[in-house]
Amino acid sequence: MSNSGAGQSAGASTVQSVDRAVSVLEILAHAGECGVTEIAGELGVHKSTAFRLVSALERRGLVEQHAERGKYRLGVGLIRLAAATTARLDLVQESRGLCRALAVQTGETVNLTVLSDDAALYVDQVAGSSALQPHNWVGQRIPLHATSNGKVLLSAMPDADAAQVVGRRPRTFTDNTVASLAVLTAQLAEVRATGYAVAVDELEVGLTAVAAAVRNAHGDVVASISVSGPTFRLTGERLGSAITATRETAGEVSRRLGWRPPLDRALDG
Repeated sequence: MSNSGAGQSAGASTVQSVDRAVSVLEILAHAGECGVTEIAGELGVHKSTAFRLVSALERRGLVEQHAERGKYRLGVGLIRLAAATTARLDLVQESRGLCRALAVQTGETVNLTVLSDDAALYVDQVAGSSALQPHNWVGQRIPLHATSNGKVLLSAMPDADAAQVVGRRPRTFTDNTVASLAVLTAQLAEVRATGYAVAVDELEVGLTAVAAAVRNAHGDVVASISVSGPTFRLTGERLGSAITATRETAGEVSRRLGWRPPLDRALDG
């Protein structure tokens, strides 16, 4: 009982500290600059508590101290965080129309994903005419090695990094999930060579998906676009057409983000 109570107390204290830290950022955003005493007064806490909060934020670059006045203001670390969010919003905005066209062309569900730690994060989805009740993947994080989107994102990493993310024994979800790191490594090499990935019944039995990479102006893989649908429907010629359409769409989104294929650069030269 006492240990449980202590754990709950520690958890509540942590949440309170996080809430106060966010409040510090909001205070500085409103006031521009504040001293520790002013921050403590706004929060209704002791000056030493306010100092600990500000120091923690300063270590992360989220606030910085003015050298002459000794007051604190928002730090450049917030720009880094905001830039990540802005880039994601730009990605969705630039790709939305093209993803809609791809969904119309294929009749299947189109998803847009980005790398989020060791998973694929779905940031946008468009349902095709053939998708009666598509599962909404937006906001969900799913395994990299068991999906076409994930394999595209993994293929952008060196093999050693991909292996570290997936682990020596990848988790299996169906009998078709890749369970061997060696097999996965070979598949990633093929993705790099062909420009697309296919996953058949790997995450769910009856689900097939094909994906291609979206690149930024520097050529870095920043996202993946996929077409997914029932395995019985995405076979043969229909699957081939989906692969072609997905690659073309991903390429067009990449161009809108500033990427230019090597051939285009060579022609300019």
